[in-house]
Amino acid sequence: MTLFWFTSFIILLLIEILTINLITVWFAIGALSSMILSFSTNSLVSQLLSFIIVSLVSLLITKPLINRFKKFEITPTNSDMVIGKIGEVTKKIESNKYGEVKIFGNTWTAMSSSEIEVGARVKVLRIEGVKLIVKKEDD
Repeated sequence: MTLFWFTSFIILLLIEILTINLITVWFAIGALSSMILSFSTNSLVSQLLSFIIVSLVSLLITKPLINRFKKFEITPTNSDMVIGKIGEVTKKIESNKYGEVKIFGNTWTAMSSSEIEVGARVKVLRIEGVKLIVKKEDD
């Protein structure tokens, strides 16, 4: 059984190295503990319990520490970065009909619940599909 736990440890460690997402590291630690236990007992039940308990304990201990160091900041990219920005109407937007807005040099199809004239400054509220939902800047 020692060979089984050693092989499991190596495979789980390789998966962890290849994925770098902390997926199997806890199971690798559990497999290592079961391998060490297999030197002193041939009981499969004891080894399986050791694998399960050590894996769970290592998960419960390390997961909160890892979450503390992980960064969860979401940096807007591509189209998300226009949300909250100010643009200029280049084609009149009629109430609940499409017009056009220019932001960062790009022209977007835009819609608003109110009529907005060409040249007015608008704030982007959200994106629905590929269309901006905007409102007049002074609203």
